[in-house]
Amino acid sequence: MDRETTYALIVKLLTDLFDIPPEKITPEADLYRDLDIDSIDAVDLAVEFKKRTGRQLSPDEFKEIRNVGDIVNVFCAPPQES
Repeated sequence: MDRETTYALIVKLLTDLFDIPPEKITPEADLYRDLDIDSIDAVDLAVEFKKRTGRQLSPDEFKEIRNVGDIVNVFCAPPQES
């Protein structure tokens, strides 16, 4: 999946799952401070992304995510070995 498609899917998931207005979602938006996503929500987002793409995050990848752009970077990179 390319970066543009990945970003569009993340925006859709954040909007659908957490009722976040799309205009608040930018690559720089901090998941916790700007979008009010907590750790449980982040897990739910990762699970839903896996359902749609088949791509699962390793624990190390999950820990690297702080903003929307980080999600795109992680999901567009080759999977890490856990």
